[in-house]
Formats: sequence, C-alpha cells, structure tokens
Amino acid sequence: MVHPVTPDSPAAIDNPVFKAVKNSVAVLAGVALITASAKTTVPFWPVPMTLQTMAIMAIALATGPRMAVATMLTYLAAGAVGLPVFAGTPERGIGIAYMMGPTGGYLAGYLVAAGLVGALARGRGAFGRFVVMMGGMVPVYLLGLAGLSAFVPSEKVLALGFTPFILGDTIKIALVALGFATISRLKNRNVAG
Repeated sequence: MVHPVTPDSPAAIDNPVFKAVKNSVAVLAGVALITASAKTTVPFWPVPMTLQTMAIMAIALATGPRMAVATMLTYLAAGAVGLPVFAGTPERGIGIAYMMGPTGGYLAGYLVAAGLVGALARGRGAFGRFVVMMGGMVPVYLLGLAGLSAFVPSEKVLALGFTPFILGDTIKIALVALGFATISRLKNRNVAG
C-alpha cells in the first residue's frame, strides 16, 4: 500500500526538496510582501510613510534570522537587476543606480536589521520584541544617514533622514509587536481550548 506524502507527513518534513521548495516559496512571498509594503503610502505627519518597516520587522519576527536575511537579500537582488520593487521605482530610477542613491543606505540597514531582529526577538514578549525592533532600527538609520550624507549637506541629514520618520517607524513597530502578541494569545487559546 502506498501512503500519500502530505506537507505534514514525516516523509515530507524530512525531504530536502520539499524543504527547499517551502523555503523558496516563503522567501518569494516575503519579497512580494516587502514590495507591496514599499509601494503602499499612508498619509502621515510630517511626511507620508510606507509600510516597509512593518513588513520587514514582521518577517524577521515570524521567520527568524536566516529566512529574514534570505528574504532581504532576494528583495535587494530583485531591485539590483532592475525590478521595480523599491518605493518610488520606477519613477525615481531602478536597479543599482537607485540603490546607490539617497535611500541605498537604508536598504542596507534593513538587511542588517532583519538578521538582528530575527535573532534577538525569539522568545520575548511584546515589549521585548518592541525593544529589539527599535534596536534593529539603529543600523537602518546609521547606514541610511551615512548614505544620505553623500547627497545632502551634513547639517540637514537628521532633519531629512531621521526626524520625519522616527515617529512613524515607532508606531509601525509597536503595531507589529502588538500584532504578534495578539497572534500568540490566540494560538495559545486555541491550543488550550
């Protein structure tokens, strides 16, 4: 008698091809989510914001450091070859030229943040995740501001690259932390009930 292989069966779980396909689909879904979030603009004060920070932090929490970094590397590779995955593309350029522009440092910072947040947020509660994600924004802003400084006078770097965005990023990170806490509570309730 032949037993079918389902995604939950031991044969599928231990199958390296199944794992590779599953991980590839997860990475591509993450890239699609980051792309959609980068293209989504929400009216906010003092400047409109995208949902990219929210998506990257959620992916890092949900998948851990290896998958989060793999997702960010794939996202950056897609943008580097000219796919319009970044905020403002293709209107403000595409490919390596866009990545070498004023926002390139922020993109590199998100790669670092994805790994840090994915590694450090494991096993923490909502407040701990919030703190880790805010800490993950340090490399985003450090690398972002360093890259931006090549395009704007140094006295304007903070005013243009940090001050308008920190409030929105803090709110988005708080929403991710609360969302994960709610999901955890619901999962625990369903397991117990």
